[in-house]
Amino acid sequence: MAGDAQLDTSSNPARLIISGQWTLANYARLKKLTEQLADKYDASTQIDLDDVSRLDTAGASLLVELLGAERVSQLAGSATKLPEADRALLQTVYSSMRDFCVPVKAVEINIGLLLLSRIGSAVYKLWQDTLQLLGFIGLILQTLARNLLRPKQWRLTPVVAQIEQIGLNAAPIVALLTFMVGAVVAFLGATVLANFGAGIYTVDLVAFSFLREFGVLLTAILLAGRTASSFTAQIGSMKANEEIDAIRTLGLDPMDLLVLPRVLALLIALPMLTFLAMMAGILGGAVVCVVSLGISPDMFISMLHSDIGVKNFLVGMVKAPFFAFLIAAVGCLEGFKVSGSAESVGAHTTSSVVQSIFVVILLDAVAALFFMEMGW
Repeated sequence: MAGDAQLDTSSNPARLIISGQWTLANYARLKKLTEQLADKYDASTQIDLDDVSRLDTAGASLLVELLGAERVSQLAGSATKLPEADRALLQTVYSSMRDFCVPVKAVEINIGLLLLSRIGSAVYKLWQDTLQLLGFIGLILQTLARNLLRPKQWRLTPVVAQIEQIGLNAAPIVALLTFMVGAVVAFLGATVLANFGAGIYTVDLVAFSFLREFGVLLTAILLAGRTASSFTAQIGSMKANEEIDAIRTLGLDPMDLLVLPRVLALLIALPMLTFLAMMAGILGGAVVCVVSLGISPDMFISMLHSDIGVKNFLVGMVKAPFFAFLIAAVGCLEGFKVSGSAESVGAHTTSSVVQSIFVVILLDAVAALFFMEMGW
């Protein structure tokens, strides 16, 4: 017989007679029935479960909703005509629904406080990264000083291999990029200076900008994206594969084996590529001057010789080793930070590129202010 619940108001007090099969098969009908009876009885109404013939978890949950958890708990102990299994089921459902807590909605944080919190976290992370970079630079300098007077510890083969990978393989892209940028700068300079009848000074603009700034800056940014990421990926993959732990187990120092050759190679390669970038940029400007402005190659070289001093070349070249050292340090440090997964390798590779470019541009701005104040 299908489950049923009837309220007998003829007796005093009223009785709620629950009977039949309170199972999942009758759930839809019993749900409507419990909703109809919800407000028609009170605490004094007697509950009769003697005629319940069958009960499952769905029916027991409906009884708890209808009668309340506390009352079901009392009936589970007093309804002696119910089978022991049904009484245990009622007690279990009652306990579960009593202990169930609706998740508390998370407190909404003020957007201003959230913004300040994220800014604070970013500043703290920047401070920690700066401290780690300074410590790693100190470790590189210590390793370099320790091996400087010990020629037997020099690892020339890895250094030469890294110079080939960093310098020789990057030369075509550096030369092409700076040649095109030199041509663009010459076009812009010729367009603007022609309005003042000073198109001839495009030669000075191209030479001055590439010797002091563009040559070294473009080269450093290219190597920050190409070489720093390579260093991070190589060392990070070794860290993920536990190869660095194996190196330490063999009694070798990863700083000597992995970091120092890369730092020395970049210290050698970046100034060479900077010189190439300067020449390619000036050549690009010279082509535009010859084609668009009618300036002969002899005049171009003569103006370079008369207007552009050697100090401009030295100002550009002196920044190259500092950029190289910082790019190598950032790339190697991010590689050692890899935790062991492929996702971590990708994240730290991206971070090394961003940090290297940021450090290069920041140092270039500081150097430009310094040289300007010194009158160089």
